[in-house]
Amino acid sequence: MTINILGTDYTIQTKKRSKDKRLDEMDGLCDDSVKKIILAHLDPEADSKQDLDAVHQKILRHEIVHAFLCESGLAENSDWAQNEELVDWIAIQGPKIWKAWQEAGAV
Repeated sequence: MTINILGTDYTIQTKKRSKDKRLDEMDGLCDDSVKKIILAHLDPEADSKQDLDAVHQKILRHEIVHAFLCESGLAENSDWAQNEELVDWIAIQGPKIWKAWQEAGAV
């Protein structure tokens, strides 16, 4: 799958952890050098969470936020744009913010 991030196409891939060592310590990553978002394949028998679709969506939103920050030039020039807590907050609260904007007629 490919998505557009501020005019740049990013490929989204899911890989088994054994196929990409970078996924040993994380569930996903954004590699802006090659314009890829890579998500770890979640295994219902190995992962502690039960709703793996919801977890997968949260991880994907997180990595998409990273891609937006990279493509906007913020990730390279600021500490806050690389802050995992802030990126997580945006990824978790984004759907709720979008819903509130829709309800208010702001989009």
